[in-house]
Amino acid sequence: MLYNKSLLESIAEKLIAKKSTIAVAESVTSGHLQAAFSYATNAPLFFQGGITTYNVGQQCKHLMIEPTHAIACNCVSEKIAEEMATHASSLFLSDYGIGITGYAVPMPETGTQQLFAYIAVAFKEFVILSEKLTSAPSDSVAVQLLYANKALEHLNDIL
Repeated sequence: MLYNKSLLESIAEKLIAKKSTIAVAESVTSGHLQAAFSYATNAPLFFQGGITTYNVGQQCKHLMIEPTHAIACNCVSEKIAEEMATHASSLFLSDYGIGITGYAVPMPETGTQQLFAYIAVAFKEFVILSEKLTSAPSDSVAVQLLYANKALEHLNDIL
């Protein structure tokens, strides 16, 4: 399986026990977090939905990302992940929000050779976790799955 089933079940149980919900805003993981949550038992009881945005225009329009900063950093920064998390929570009327942005492949046109992502988790629109993840060069899907699974681990730890 692509995702750690026992980890997903732990997250589901914790969110359901708290009567809490979660929503996701992704770019670098291309919907893998949304797919992961959909595999959990009783997903409709806690998973409100998600959005995948890939460029400045869509992130600004749908997630209210501040455009000047977004353009300056190619939508990849700790601040962007935090804005994604808080606005996902607001957009989907959920208690928790996760935002994740980064690079799963090198981007020579931007001078980015290292693979990294920023993840943020918000609760009631307050950021409660913000962290940089890194990856060794690999197949882009493997990197996306690594980031998604690390995000799930961090979420489980803070719940």
